[in-house]
Amino acid sequence: MSQRGLREAFISNLNGTNLPEVALGSFLSPVCLINRGLILILYHQAKGTLPLPLPLISHLLLDFSVIILPLIFSCTILSSILYEVIISLILVSACVIYYIYRTNSHPSTRHPKTTVSTFLQSHVQFNQVPFVTVFRVFVNVKTAISILAVDFSVFPRRYAKTETYGTGVMDFGVGAYVFANALVCPEARRKNISGSKVNHITKQLLSVWPLVVLGMGRLVSVKMTDYQEHVTEYGVHWNFFFTLAIVRVVASMLLALLPASQSWLISLLIIGLYQFTLETSGLKEFIIHNNDREKDFLHANKEGIFSVVGYVAIYMAGVQVGLYVMQPRSQVKEWLKTLLNLLFGSFVLYSALYACQTLVEPVSRRLSNLPFFLWSVAQSLLFMFCLGVADMVLLFSKRTSGCHSVPSSWSLHKKQSDSISDKKTGEMERLCLVQAVSRNQLLFFLLANVMTGLTNSVMDTINCSNSFSVCILLLYMFMNCFVIYVLHFCGITVKFW
Repeated sequence: MSQRGLREAFISNLNGTNLPEVALGSFLSPVCLINRGLILILYHQAKGTLPLPLPLISHLLLDFSVIILPLIFSCTILSSILYEVIISLILVSACVIYYIYRTNSHPSTRHPKTTVSTFLQSHVQFNQVPFVTVFRVFVNVKTAISILAVDFSVFPRRYAKTETYGTGVMDFGVGAYVFANALVCPEARRKNISGSKVNHITKQLLSVWPLVVLGMGRLVSVKMTDYQEHVTEYGVHWNFFFTLAIVRVVASMLLALLPASQSWLISLLIIGLYQFTLETSGLKEFIIHNNDREKDFLHANKEGIFSVVGYVAIYMAGVQVGLYVMQPRSQVKEWLKTLLNLLFGSFVLYSALYACQTLVEPVSRRLSNLPFFLWSVAQSLLFMFCLGVADMVLLFSKRTSGCHSVPSSWSLHKKQSDSISDKKTGEMERLCLVQAVSRNQLLFFLLANVMTGLTNSVMDTINCSNSFSVCILLLYMFMNCFVIYVLHFCGITVKFW
């Protein structure tokens, strides 16, 4: 078998993992985020100042070591003990938070009941909802790690994309990526449509040209370099860039004609009708079993074309969630109620998923069916809840310690303008890797795809040792992060559309 054939076989015919293991991964990123914040708070308590010495280098290394490195280890050499890793990190965080609380310089606020009550009544200020930004960044970062890691044997096969049915970690990644884009779309941010609806739809059609160009670029490069292809993923000519473009255009048309506040109903109608069609027609049989890919474009790309329906439903659900989480709120207790509602929504959808898998069919990313829709949205809500709780933990620690400059987290509302504090917060945001990725997300995704292709072209990834594979992944992610970080530090946003 050729090298290409071996690589295609390596990522084909996989069945995924179980739902609890995917859900368990939702806890690692929030804990990493908390630990990064606690390190900064401890340094501030010890030195009375931030940022760290040699800020450009030290903050990049800190963020990479505390946030990116654990994510790489968790899907490679530590994947078999992920539960123990998360519990250990949580215990360390709890001990540090207790230390910060006990060394609080204001004895009058040390009584637990008084402290919690005052905290719940506190007001927060923000330009962006922190856990929404962090959710989108972590989805992007985990995607970047996975698209290269899957080509190494150190990456567990159960985490890779499944062939037809199953729940691989990377299967959730594609659904979460669509959901993350919907959270901050203009409709979710309540931006009014300027001009006629026809002009708005035309504008949206033109706005997706970068995705179309990237999709064409990937198609041409794959065909010219004889790069390995998993055709049952999207088809012969289709790829995820085309899916993102079509989903955005279709969703924009729907939202131009129908109220965004009813996105959840539109989402359920779309996925319900699609599942009904799968069950009552020959569509499911056609997608899964018809292998006559040379007949026409539809046969060659049936997975990519028909799965768009499920992704549009996920996108519309994301718009509804975006409308909800970005409603005006100020008090901590209001945001805690919001987080609990996200958790409740996740529980309801997981319950519906259990019923669907029992009565209808299992999760299928290839079909983008109803169970896949329920799983993608439920898991996304759970992940957002965990990140929101991490934000609250950091806000409590910041309030207790008096250190208000931890980036990518809530800030307490200041009654009077504090120019010094605002300047310090702005400086810390400028040194934050999370904000760097957030600033140029599409570029980060594109850079990761290019680096993945280059890495596969220069080495035999399948036969690399575990230690060497991890080193390559660390170098690959550091290079991606370094480019994005420098652009952010220089205030450069790469957007030409």
